[in-house]
Amino acid sequence: MTQNKFEKFLGTYFDQDSVLKVSRWGDILSWVVVAVYTLDFLLALFVFFLQYFRGYLVGMGPTDLATNILFIFERPFRGMVYFIALQGVSKTLLILMDMEVNTRRSAGE
Repeated sequence: MTQNKFEKFLGTYFDQDSVLKVSRWGDILSWVVVAVYTLDFLLALFVFFLQYFRGYLVGMGPTDLATNILFIFERPFRGMVYFIALQGVSKTLLILMDMEVNTRRSAGE
């Protein structure tokens, strides 16, 4: 059997081109999320240092400073979770589509 007969099999419940597009957009969006959260982290860190050196944080105790620093370093972890989730969804779609095609091939041979 040829590859075209497998690709045009009418018994599937999804369009392969749509799945590939969703997977590609998931990949692209995951890297956009990394860029946005990296910029957000760098900007928050820059603003914190500006506030510290300009004296806006003078009356704060060590626990207040530690809390502000913790909030700044917590932000990129959300971005990493979004990145991993989007990459996982993207790769899972490709794996499931590949499994479906391979299952169909093995049944036809």
